[in-house]
Amino acid sequence: MTGAEANELNVLVLQGGGALGAYQAGAFEELFACGRRTDWVAGVSIGAINAALIAGNPPEQRTRHLQIFWERISAGGSAFSQPLGFMPRGIFNDISASTVMLQGVPGFFTPRFPPAALTPFNDPGTASFYDTSPLRKTLLELVDFDYLNTGPVRFSTGAVNVETGNMTWFDSARDEIGPEHIMASGALPPGFPAIEIDGQLYWDGGLVSNTPLQYVYDQRGETDLCIFQVDLFNARGAAPRSVWEIDARVKDIRFSSRTRLNTDSICANHAICMTGQRLYDKLPPELRDDPDALALLAHRRNPKITIAHLIYRHARYERQSKDYEFSRASMLDHWHAGQHDVKTTLTHPEWKSRHNDDTTPVRIFDLAKQRP
Repeated sequence: MTGAEANELNVLVLQGGGALGAYQAGAFEELFACGRRTDWVAGVSIGAINAALIAGNPPEQRTRHLQIFWERISAGGSAFSQPLGFMPRGIFNDISASTVMLQGVPGFFTPRFPPAALTPFNDPGTASFYDTSPLRKTLLELVDFDYLNTGPVRFSTGAVNVETGNMTWFDSARDEIGPEHIMASGALPPGFPAIEIDGQLYWDGGLVSNTPLQYVYDQRGETDLCIFQVDLFNARGAAPRSVWEIDARVKDIRFSSRTRLNTDSICANHAICMTGQRLYDKLPPELRDDPDALALLAHRRNPKITIAHLIYRHARYERQSKDYEFSRASMLDHWHAGQHDVKTTLTHPEWKSRHNDDTTPVRIFDLAKQRP
């Protein structure tokens, strides 16, 4: 690790995306294997679960606890645990997703009984098709919340206040994090119930922002940042040719959370801050204490920021059910894709030479666009 890399704050930004979250676990495994430390991890929905498994365990246990979680939730499924030679992969995935809808996912969620449709008026905490209490037990088993709250890795997650519709951020830098904060971030209605925290009900943070990049940028300090943004939905894609492809494409657009717009906004904000600083430096001494002049420095924090996009680009056989298709075969495919994309990024010549340019304060890389 170079001197510039050693002085960076390494941040993981983990998007929501259900079953696709194994891609993030694979990405983390490869980052850890390559010697990249993690200083701060921010996640929404399934990204919050992966983030808790990382921040809530010492370094030597993180990959193993991610493996335990993903092996557990992919242990159910259809009568066939792996695609058979005579069965097209798309059909296998559809069967697997249908099984999830009927049976739930081990260690994650189970169907409610009696079904929600037969009990139309429920307590807000039980108004859902599935019960997520198994997830709470899994989190308490696999996440050391004392370590998460006092350990070296900062943890951040977001959830939507059901009544105000506003995003609320929970951060171990100021909040006592418990399993309810992770469950709230992944409480996607109407499948999952709202989670109560301090008398307020919360839903999945992805309803407002599925990518916590802006939060990380707003909370940045003076230290240079190296952000690995691990996205599970690709904003870019071909025009759909059928109603089935329309559903998948709509989901990609909705949950990609305007990733490119966020990075463009960060670049623009950074440029404005630097312009204000340069203008302030040109002022005569007698004007530098003027309130209007000082306002130019209101956002003076201008560390250098590197953003590496790691975007899961779905396989041709994957359809709109890809985020709730929890088969072992798909989990392993997603995991290996995350490993591949990290390895491709970290060995790319552009990444290796990224510190050679000291004139560009925000650098954005998307180096793993093709995958075998």
